[in-house]
Amino acid sequence: MAHSEPPLEDLSALERDGLQAVESASTLDELERVRVRFLGRKDGLVLTLLRQLGDLALEDRPAVGAAANRVKERLQSATDAREELLGQTVGTSGRAHDLTLPSRNRWVGGRHPVTQVVDDLVGIFRTLGFTLSKGPEAETEWYNFQALNTPLDHPAADEQDTLYLKGGHLLRSHTSPVQVRTLERSKPPIRILAPGMVYRRDSYDATHTPAFMQLEGLAVDEGITFVDLKATLSEFARRFWGPGTRVRFRPSFFPFTEPSAEVDVKRVYRTEEGKEAETDWIEIMGAGMVDPAVLEASGIDSERYTGFAFGMGPGRIALLRYGIPDLRLFFENDVRFLEQFSRS
Repeated sequence: MAHSEPPLEDLSALERDGLQAVESASTLDELERVRVRFLGRKDGLVLTLLRQLGDLALEDRPAVGAAANRVKERLQSATDAREELLGQTVGTSGRAHDLTLPSRNRWVGGRHPVTQVVDDLVGIFRTLGFTLSKGPEAETEWYNFQALNTPLDHPAADEQDTLYLKGGHLLRSHTSPVQVRTLERSKPPIRILAPGMVYRRDSYDATHTPAFMQLEGLAVDEGITFVDLKATLSEFARRFWGPGTRVRFRPSFFPFTEPSAEVDVKRVYRTEEGKEAETDWIEIMGAGMVDPAVLEASGIDSERYTGFAFGMGPGRIALLRYGIPDLRLFFENDVRFLEQFSRS
């Protein structure tokens, strides 16, 4: 005698439970357990139900069998789709990514803070009539010292002791050799900027590095005086630091300029309370009138032409601009530090 027909609502309940279990599986391992439970060839719930067809009345078997096959196909299709989705979210570690986590912003490259300062400095001096000039980083003793009125046995040469290479060459300790090369190949009037890397036998600490960026300027023409030097650098300081910036020139010594001066600035800023305040005097560069011996060594008539030169370290300028306490931070390539200076 045939058994009673399993109700079709049981098939609907089986389908509903199976689809919900497939959708809830968050890993491939969980999905495999769901597949075995519902579609397994040994004890799967769908196969168990199909085995009951033999207990049904002959006339009821086609309808129930067709319904059971539709449930099986829907569960199989849902399982395949879920498997593909989970497979796309699994990394090399074999663990699924959590798609509910907030996305991570991609790091967008930007110019280094020292490069930004160099670009700003160059932009200001270009409006004052200066053009860029470059030279080799591997130089000779003549261009690095002797042509700049610095004999090799002079104490000033010791202050710029550098790294020596084979073949009588060395790594330049300043960009002043670019000035000499420009004087050799060009006739006045000359007004150039020489930015570039320089190298010295310095310690690596908060205020010194053995390699650093330097920017020097040179102007040579008839009738140039110290007044032109002061006017040029004062205008630069006000454009870079702000219109209220004060500039001070202190006597100093450099072998290739005479007279020479250290240039200090006192900047105006606003406090957190909105009041104006001034910084202390801060040294930003060295400068002076080009020594006649330097002009003569380059074939320039020092009786007819005069000039001025100046030099600064953009890294130190960047320290002052951004309030950074340690030069070494510029060399560590820490994205957390550098991203503070990205410009949109």
